[in-house]
Amino acid sequence: MEFEPRIFLFVFLGLGLVLAVKLEKLLARIWLSLPIVYVAAGFLLYSVPIDLPNINPTSDGFDALALEYVTEFIVIASLMAAGIAIDRPVSWKNWSQIWPLLVIAMPLTIAAVAFLGWWALGLPVASAILLGAAMAPTDPVLARSVQVGPPGGNQRHDVRFSLTVEAGLNDGLAFPFTYLAIAAIGMTSLGGWTLEWVALDLIWRIAAGVAVGWAVGRAGAWYVFEREADAPMAEVEKPDSADRPKYSTSEGLIVLGTLLLAYGLAELAEGYGFLAVFVGAVTARQRENRSRYHKLSHHFIDQIEQIVLVAVLFGFGAMLASGVLDALTWPAALVGIALVFIIRPLAGLVSESFCGLPLIGKAAVAFLGVRGMGSIYYLAYGQNHGQFEGLDVLWATASFAILLSIIVHGIVAGPLIRHVERVRAHIHHGEVEDLPSHRPAGSRKGATPSDKA
Repeated sequence: MEFEPRIFLFVFLGLGLVLAVKLEKLLARIWLSLPIVYVAAGFLLYSVPIDLPNINPTSDGFDALALEYVTEFIVIASLMAAGIAIDRPVSWKNWSQIWPLLVIAMPLTIAAVAFLGWWALGLPVASAILLGAAMAPTDPVLARSVQVGPPGGNQRHDVRFSLTVEAGLNDGLAFPFTYLAIAAIGMTSLGGWTLEWVALDLIWRIAAGVAVGWAVGRAGAWYVFEREADAPMAEVEKPDSADRPKYSTSEGLIVLGTLLLAYGLAELAEGYGFLAVFVGAVTARQRENRSRYHKLSHHFIDQIEQIVLVAVLFGFGAMLASGVLDALTWPAALVGIALVFIIRPLAGLVSESFCGLPLIGKAAVAFLGVRGMGSIYYLAYGQNHGQFEGLDVLWATASFAILLSIIVHGIVAGPLIRHVERVRAHIHHGEVEDLPSHRPAGSRKGATPSDKA
């Protein structure tokens, strides 16, 4: 009796989903991360001589559009989960440690990687810019272990906060440079197209994404806490009755609907949907800050993220086994090594010199710039929207850098964060505002003090 090869994929994926939670806790004890194991499992599966579907983005016949859509969705889900988890109120003072990471570290990383792509790898300018744009953003998907915990954790942690917000915002801010790379194809000099890029891709799209995210976040919070959440959450607070459910399921539909609505409306307005999703999640999180509804919403979107993450990690391992690294050269490998060990750490330290974290805390933020699914998305997007030269080199360089990041950060992140916490270097010297008091959902008065995390 013969089975179709795709059936093995169902078995493999099902087993991976069942074991994910248990493995994640077990691996944390031995300085390993789930991504390392699942990427290795995907590699081994595709190394078996059975006729599995082609998953190499550089080969003929590969559906790069499907890869773009899958990675697009997982980044959206991760951004939503990260935004909901952030307890700290949005203000210039509270978020002052974030802006340098976005306006200093990220452009420096893009410029350095793009220069190395042009100088060391011999890529055309457009392809080099695409490489820089794809590799610059830190990843909200694979950086789960260094991000803030679920809502209401009652713990201030400036290192985790910095890494979470940076990953949430720079995934959208990499888009202007992706568009710059697309616009630069075939261009030999500056001209009117650069002004159009600044006006449309750099200014308007960012502003539109933030505005749409804020509006949808406000509207979603109003709908939840004024129209829908009071009754379900009142039931949640009374679990002693056998006739009442101990949790509500409506938050899953609302959070997923809000997520997709923010992304879609922002894209229709020619804004950045990734920015809209994160801003919308953070905005909604500021309303009724202590409500248990946020924990339920975070749990739901976290489950979606884990499901897609397992599939994507297997897929990335399969890409490695399918030959995506065939075009890797020593210069390309050195670019990836430089990104993980030199470019990002130095750019991060330069930007973090403006914040009040102790030196070891700054070093942790600078070094733990995980690369992952966002980079794959931007490369797939560029591949689908422009004729870039040297695509095989782009994919090989990026895939090697992601693999290196998964291994290095997957092993180092846990012990480094624990050391930072042990020496109390995870809290900067500046003051942050207390969270505003919010009434619990389902009541019209009363307030609960909140944390600063």
